[in-house]
Amino acid sequence: MSAEAFLMTFIKVYFIAFGVLFGGAIIGGLGAYLAGDAPLTSIFRLANKLKIWALVAAIGGTFDTFFSFERGLFEGQTKDVVKQFLLIVSAMGGAQTGWLLISWLTQEHVS
Repeated sequence: MSAEAFLMTFIKVYFIAFGVLFGGAIIGGLGAYLAGDAPLTSIFRLANKLKIWALVAAIGGTFDTFFSFERGLFEGQTKDVVKQFLLIVSAMGGAQTGWLLISWLTQEHVS
């Protein structure tokens, strides 16, 4: 993978994680509203639950990532390990940004 292709993947992973968390929480809040529950509380709770799933969705599943780590560690291709680590960090950043935006919008963390 060239540096340019990696940068594009890095950006895509960030926004996929962001979109899964933010979109899932908002749509889930709409469902909570239609069901008669408190939508903002539901959105905040869903955002907390969707963090790990946003990471998994953004990196394309866990098996490919483990395979790249294995190849990097046992076959000496450390470049693959670093790239996978950076993709995971990008996904975590996207999920955290989505959670922070949900937290700001719902104000559920304010006592």
